[in-house]
Amino acid sequence: MGAATADTTRNHRTNGSAELPSVHLTSYNLEIRDQDGFIGDKASRGAFVDHLDALRRHLRKTGDDPLAGDTAAISKKELDELLLKGEPHEAALVLSAIESFAQSLAFVIRRFIKLKSWAPVERIAIGGGFRESRIGELAIGRAGILLRTEGREIDLRPIRHHPDEAGLVGSAHLAPSWIFGAYDSLVAVDIGGSNIRAGIVELRQDKAPDLSKARVWESELWRHIDDEPSRDAAIKRLGKMLNGQIRQALKAGLRVAPFIGLGCPGLIEPDGSIDRGAQNLPGNWESSRFNLVDSIREMVPEIGEHETQIVMHNDAVIQGLSEMPGMQDVEHWAVLTIGTGLGNASYRNRAKPKGKDKT
Repeated sequence: MGAATADTTRNHRTNGSAELPSVHLTSYNLEIRDQDGFIGDKASRGAFVDHLDALRRHLRKTGDDPLAGDTAAISKKELDELLLKGEPHEAALVLSAIESFAQSLAFVIRRFIKLKSWAPVERIAIGGGFRESRIGELAIGRAGILLRTEGREIDLRPIRHHPDEAGLVGSAHLAPSWIFGAYDSLVAVDIGGSNIRAGIVELRQDKAPDLSKARVWESELWRHIDDEPSRDAAIKRLGKMLNGQIRQALKAGLRVAPFIGLGCPGLIEPDGSIDRGAQNLPGNWESSRFNLVDSIREMVPEIGEHETQIVMHNDAVIQGLSEMPGMQDVEHWAVLTIGTGLGNASYRNRAKPKGKDKT
């Protein structure tokens, strides 16, 4: 089963731990470099924009650029529309950018699987905001074909949940097992470089004990990048969001566990501090005088008259955990999240893969 396989006590689980209820985390937040900088930057949302912009610059030399305006201002929705309903030369331009990006994504994956922690990976789930678009799905599919034609037996697949929901649903796989016998929902937070989302995850174990039917009951999204708040103002706003979500859920009759699963960019220390990787968040979240877990516990000390337990992990790790139920037929798997940067994590399932020889 999924998260309900470990921890029968109420002891606090360590933040950023490699030992999770159903998986061993073999790596996360890897920062691989080459002569151009971080490898992951070659497969970020910005990298796709760069590929499309380079194609447009070439076409503009002959006056054949079919698009108007700044490339970065063209939304994923608009590009999807051009791909499906645009003129042939417009659709062809988008397809060319998809091909270039797919080549970059395949290159990045080749570099990752050279690492010891990634070498055994059999399947990679691709998430992040870029995944939710049709152009993202096609780029993922094309990168998978490129790798397979080279003889690399790695299955690439888009994350099943909407990326915004995956970052919350994955928190269910961080929770200790005592939650699953007494509660039907929990609180989750996904903090990113542009947005902060807080919500209630319905476990729905009556429909699927492995948590494959878990879903976001309700959530609130705040685009902090638009407001440019200080760190303290952002934390205060998050506290209001959390308390509001909890009140609504309890009023609706949900049995909300005294547990908050917290996803945040960066390398997470056991005490809940952030070692590095949170540079896109508002203010300094890596200060030795700041602890996100303690800050949230102060704002939400109890849920339903019980002391709040908080477990914090890297946001890509949690987004990947949302795919746990669909990864039971492999032993080693990984996640890449394509957004402002490229989040990454690799896992080894504790249980023997279903359908594989036990010898």
